[in-house]
Amino acid sequence: MKNIENNDWTKKSPYDRFSYFIASKIDRYKTLLATIEKLGLNSLVISIEENRHIFIFPQGRKLSTLKGSAFPFAGESPYILVAHYDRVAGSPGANDNSIAVFHLLNAANIFARQGVDNWIILFTDKEEIKNGESFEKQGSFALGQKLKSWGLGKAKIFNFDACGTGDTFIFSTITDDILGNSVNPQLGILKDAIRNLRNHVLETANILRLDKLLLAPTPFGDEMGFLRAGFAAQTITVLPSDEASQYEEILRKHPDFSKLLISGEIKTSPQRRHLPATWRNLNTPADTPARLTPQSFEQIVSFIVELCR
Repeated sequence: MKNIENNDWTKKSPYDRFSYFIASKIDRYKTLLATIEKLGLNSLVISIEENRHIFIFPQGRKLSTLKGSAFPFAGESPYILVAHYDRVAGSPGANDNSIAVFHLLNAANIFARQGVDNWIILFTDKEEIKNGESFEKQGSFALGQKLKSWGLGKAKIFNFDACGTGDTFIFSTITDDILGNSVNPQLGILKDAIRNLRNHVLETANILRLDKLLLAPTPFGDEMGFLRAGFAAQTITVLPSDEASQYEEILRKHPDFSKLLISGEIKTSPQRRHLPATWRNLNTPADTPARLTPQSFEQIVSFIVELCR
């Protein structure tokens, strides 16, 4: 997608289906499946505890069975690129998380053209949980358990969330804050896995010569459900550069800020005003395409593709 302009990005495939996907009262599951079919992608739907997760695989991978070692990539260590496709009722969900879904669809097309075949794209259901629900209620929790039973315990999971507004990459450190200084051997394994994922995103950023990035805690996403299932995952999001700078300053002044994010108290705390404006607009009627910055889309998709080379 070269020289993308604000006025024409929704005319380019796959983004030409974006407006349908964020329409009110739309069946997002059916709309996403129809889009995947239109693009000719190799997909599979797996229902776990009433949540419908959509997998996309490289064209050469056979999807005839889900049992044992026959599951695609069983015993291997593919890159699993995750974006949740559900949204909060009453919100268009343009940035949370529709645009990341379409970035991954775009990346799938590029992978096919370039012969990159070491990836799985995974669109998860029920990332958004209600107040009072535990992270075990996230679709990614039961899904993470299944991935291990299917032989994907070595997979490298990268979670893309709210990747439509801004030019500064934020590599989330929220899981570091959760694991803390525990000496539990099992948690040590998770820490090592998260460190490896973090190093990989930083190396990818270096290859692409990205000069706008920040390591910082972010509001929870699918990485929390995966973590509860014993699976490491690295979340990638973006913010406008001015918001990223302001947030970095807030974290210096309030080192315990991440505790509010982890507990969910940030939703009702007076400290919510310190969240970047982009994040404060998520899950609200203000999460519309007008707040997206399409001039940054190409860089985000390039990052996704480079991540899997």
